[in-house]
Amino acid sequence: MADAAAADAEELPEDGSAKPAKSKKKLMLYGGGGLGLIVILALVYFMFFTGKAVEKAEAKAVYFDLPEMTVNLSATTERPQYLRVKVTLEMTDAAVIDSIKTAQPRVIDAFQVHLRELRAVDLEGSAGIYRLREELMRRINLAIAPAKIRAVLFKEIVVQ
Repeated sequence: MADAAAADAEELPEDGSAKPAKSKKKLMLYGGGGLGLIVILALVYFMFFTGKAVEKAEAKAVYFDLPEMTVNLSATTERPQYLRVKVTLEMTDAAVIDSIKTAQPRVIDAFQVHLRELRAVDLEGSAGIYRLREELMRRINLAIAPAKIRAVLFKEIVVQ
């Protein structure tokens, strides 16, 4: 009983009024609970909504294989060098395949012209392959405009 009286005395303000003072423990408890709820809601949101958006984007990928191309590279030496490339195009819509099939001679011509200008040094390292990918993507998007592809994927690149 003495403990209960001491607890009541602690809750009363010092000025002797009958109005109880707010406990800091309760404030911390409610604040921590509210913060925990916000964190849980944010995690649920990111797990369910952003994960599905990524899956939907990946699920819509459509691929089209171009025929294998072999070209001689622009060489400065007496020995000729050749490049053999197998390319797959990635797009978001199957309707783009019709545009590619219609413009396929133009696409292959754009690829051949660019590839014949290259030297073996231009294809060295990942930076060279990246530049090649970007240039081929730019050229195909020009050839099939207004349709667009998402990426140029290499199945095989051989320099001999």
